[in-house]
Amino acid sequence: MATSHSSAWQSEELSRAFLDGVRGAIPAADLQLALIARITELWAPAAVRVLDLGCGDGILGTFLLSRLPSARALLLDFSEPMLEAARANLRDQPRAIVARADFGAPQWRDVARPAGPFDLVVSGFAIHHQPDGRKRELYAEILDLLAPGGVFLNLEHVASASPAGETLFDAFFIDHLHAFHARRDPSAERETVASTYYNRADKTENLLAPVELQCRWLREIGFADVDCFFKLFELALFGGRKPPATV
Repeated sequence: MATSHSSAWQSEELSRAFLDGVRGAIPAADLQLALIARITELWAPAAVRVLDLGCGDGILGTFLLSRLPSARALLLDFSEPMLEAARANLRDQPRAIVARADFGAPQWRDVARPAGPFDLVVSGFAIHHQPDGRKRELYAEILDLLAPGGVFLNLEHVASASPAGETLFDAFFIDHLHAFHARRDPSAERETVASTYYNRADKTENLLAPVELQCRWLREIGFADVDCFFKLFELALFGGRKPPATV
C-alpha cells in the first residue's frame, strides 16, 4: 500500500481510515477480483510462486491463495500498520510470508528475490504513489523477477484523460463512499463524506498516470500481451506477461 514516497501511510490513523472507511466503498470491487481470478485461471493456472506488492492488509494475496491451492505467496509492504493488519489476517495461513520492503527504491528486490522467480505478481492501489520515472523502473524490476511466461496484474488508480473526467470520477466515487457509510450510519451526509474525500491526508501523494501510458511502458520494457482489462473512470486493471523462454 505504501512506500517511502508516501510516508503518510506509516500512520495508524490513515491506514485504518482506508481499510475501514474507503476500501469497502471501491466501486466494482467484486468484478475486479473476478477478473483477476479469470486471468489467473487462463494465464497462470499452475502458479506456485506469487508476489503481492504493496499488499496492504493482504486482500489480493489472500484471495489468490484461495484460488491457487499449490501456491505460496510473499506479501510486501512498507507501511507498518498495513503489515500488522496483513499478519493478523494471514496468521493461520502457512503458505504466506509477510515482509517489509520499500519498492520506492530498487533494493526491495533483495527481499523478494529469494522467493522468486514468480509465476504471478499482483499489486493493488499501491504503485500510483510513485513518481512516473520510478513506476517505469519498478515495472522493469517486476519483469526481471517474473519466471518466463509469468503474469503481472496491476489493479490501480490511474489518471483521467482530462479535468472533466476527474470531476466525473470524484462525484462517482463520493456517491459510493456515501452509500457505504450510510449503510452503517443512516445519518451520514454526502457533504461530510465529500469534504473528507477532498481533504484527505494522502491526496497529495497520489501521483497518477494514464493507463494508456503505463501500458506503453510495459510494452517498451518487454512485457507481452499487455492490455487494460478493466477501466471505470480512474480505476483500472492492466498488465501483461513475460515472454516464454526461447530455446
